[in-house]
Amino acid sequence: MGILSRTSYVIRSKINSILNRAEDPTETLDYSYEQMRDQLQEVKRGIADLTTQKKRLEMQKRRLEDNVEKHNEQARTAVQQDREDLARRALEKKKTKMNQIEDLDRQIADLQKQQDSLIDQKNELQARIEEFRTKKETMKARYEAADASSTVSEAMTATGEEFEDVGRAIERAEEQTEDMEARAAALDELKETGAFDDVMSDKDNIDRELEELSTGSGVEAELETLKSDVGGGETDTATETDAESVDEEVTPDPEPAGDVDESDLEALEDDVDDSEVEAELAELKDEESN
Repeated sequence: MGILSRTSYVIRSKINSILNRAEDPTETLDYSYEQMRDQLQEVKRGIADLTTQKKRLEMQKRRLEDNVEKHNEQARTAVQQDREDLARRALEKKKTKMNQIEDLDRQIADLQKQQDSLIDQKNELQARIEEFRTKKETMKARYEAADASSTVSEAMTATGEEFEDVGRAIERAEEQTEDMEARAAALDELKETGAFDDVMSDKDNIDRELEELSTGSGVEAELETLKSDVGGGETDTATETDAESVDEEVTPDPEPAGDVDESDLEALEDDVDDSEVEAELAELKDEESN
């Protein structure tokens, strides 16, 4: 096979493949049906034209038959008038017309045969068209049902081109979501370990740990204080008595609530705060020694 032959063969195969992919069976069936109907119309027009020609010959035959009858009457009249020459001439014309009639009969018979043949072909073609129309509708229904079933199957299995694109989009979304979740978890872990210092704060990791320790110790101290308050009623009573004595020393001459000296109140608050601080400090020292 030469280069040109191979090239031509490859081109034809490519074109045929493209046409096969672009072909819609339902459209092809409809087009074939229309072509058959056009052929039927051509056959009908041929029958009509043939019948028209036959009718013209029949009309011409009838005119010749009328002329034959006319020449026959002329010959009879000439014989009655002893004009044999005229009678002979009339008979000769009659003979000529009869020969023409015979030719027309043969032509009319041939046209009739052709007409009958075309009518038979037309009837056969029409029957085939009706049969094809039924098959066409059946094939179209089957094709549409198969196409719908294939579409549903592709949707269920996600094997179609569009569904493959959707599946890939979902996979990409899942991957991006997993990446974002992993990144968020990594940042949280690094933040907990102190690997990332807060840019808005001047405290380092050591300062934050000391703050956590001090906060925890303060909570423990306050918890111990609450336990001691609940468990030791006598200690509370003594503390209240000391507080009253302190109040008496600070305010020997009580005055109405509205006339209390602000300097005395501040001194009282300082004494109370100092005592509480000293008590919590003693408790912290006891905890550390234990």
